[in-house]
Amino acid sequence: MALYPGHLWRPQGGQYAFNPDIRVTRETPPTFLLQAETDSVDNVNQSLVYYIALKDSAVPTEMHLYTGGGHAFGLRRTKDPITEWPQLVEKWLTTIGIISQ
Repeated sequence: MALYPGHLWRPQGGQYAFNPDIRVTRETPPTFLLQAETDSVDNVNQSLVYYIALKDSAVPTEMHLYTGGGHAFGLRRTKDPITEWPQLVEKWLTTIGIISQ
């Protein structure tokens, strides 16, 4: 799981490029990405470029972006819908066969 990931993208020629120091291959574990668009520490582009790199390498990936939630929300309950993310992870892990129902 990558929650509010950072250091994954770099500006390049007016565009955003995936950080070439990060290696993504078919052997990269299935990845669950979660981030809030209001994250003031790690821009949502971090998740977006990582998602593309994972998909390009055929890594099973699920991504959830939320309008609100900020950075470092963790397991702390809030009024924002992002607070329900642990249930999404559980469903995803069940779907890909990591945990049983």
